[in-house]
Amino acid sequence: MDEMKDKVCVTGAAGFLASWLIKRLLSSGYHVIGTVRDPGDEKKLAHLWRLDGARERLQLVKADLMEEGSFDDAITHCHGVFHTASPVLKLSADPKKEMLEPAVEGTLNVLRSCKKNPSIRRVVLTSSSSTVRARDDFDPDVPLDESSWSSVELCQRLQLWYALSKTLAERAAWEFCNKNGIDLVTVLPSFVIGPSLPPDLCSTATDVLGLLKGEVKKFQLHGRMGYVHIDDVALCHILVYEQKRASGRYLCNSSVLDNNQLISLLSERYPSLPIPKRFDEQLRRPHYEFNTSKLERLGFKFKSIQEMFDDAVRSLVEQGHIDLSLISP
Repeated sequence: MDEMKDKVCVTGAAGFLASWLIKRLLSSGYHVIGTVRDPGDEKKLAHLWRLDGARERLQLVKADLMEEGSFDDAITHCHGVFHTASPVLKLSADPKKEMLEPAVEGTLNVLRSCKKNPSIRRVVLTSSSSTVRARDDFDPDVPLDESSWSSVELCQRLQLWYALSKTLAERAAWEFCNKNGIDLVTVLPSFVIGPSLPPDLCSTATDVLGLLKGEVKKFQLHGRMGYVHIDDVALCHILVYEQKRASGRYLCNSSVLDNNQLISLLSERYPSLPIPKRFDEQLRRPHYEFNTSKLERLGFKFKSIQEMFDDAVRSLVEQGHIDLSLISP
């Protein structure tokens, strides 16, 4: 669909996923307008300007999730929008104020700007596999697919703020787009693993680094988790944008593993790293698998769990977070 390779908007451009998405969009010939909170923050945005094609086909503009109309200028001349920006809960924060409201209202602000632009062909929203699996009424023998939705009541009761914010934001997006005739496709990645382009590690990459250094606290809470390569998530976004027959929701996941399965694999692959030997089984989560056949029917193939962690470790070494001497030849 070469006619679509014109101009697209990526919200939250400096983020972990958005940076990879922009990298892939530029390499595919797109013109990209990325939204950031401070276009003048040279240190935070330097990695974007180093991307191939950035000087010729990347523009960074200011926008704020909670500011009505602030995405209008960025989206005005675009044919497509990739909404990846999402708030992250801070320590000692008010979840409703810091995460839930920005997730929902920020998404609606972006979509209101899309509604003003008749040239928009499609909007791709980054949701999460947590919008599918946070429920206690599924059959563990039947893989979860895109028809599943997380329970809002369960998320509230267990204070699963990230899953709740993603679930509420995606539901609000579908309601708005269905009402206003906007072509929406949503991508539901599992836990994203891989090289970090931004110099400051996001919470996901920080969790991975902690695990490789022997910390158990954050991963202990994961229990059973799906994993996917960052590059696969970026490529998936572009695929569902370009494929005319793409519609609805798409689970984006390569492998689902229990914590102890994961550390067994990692310990064998990186014997010199102080990876934990075992996790407490008391926090075991319900068994589940993901059915990703909908995405695979579009021709998509996932990288393996080994590939995603190899690439992540290599990146952490290059950035100085892991001592090269600890990595076996």
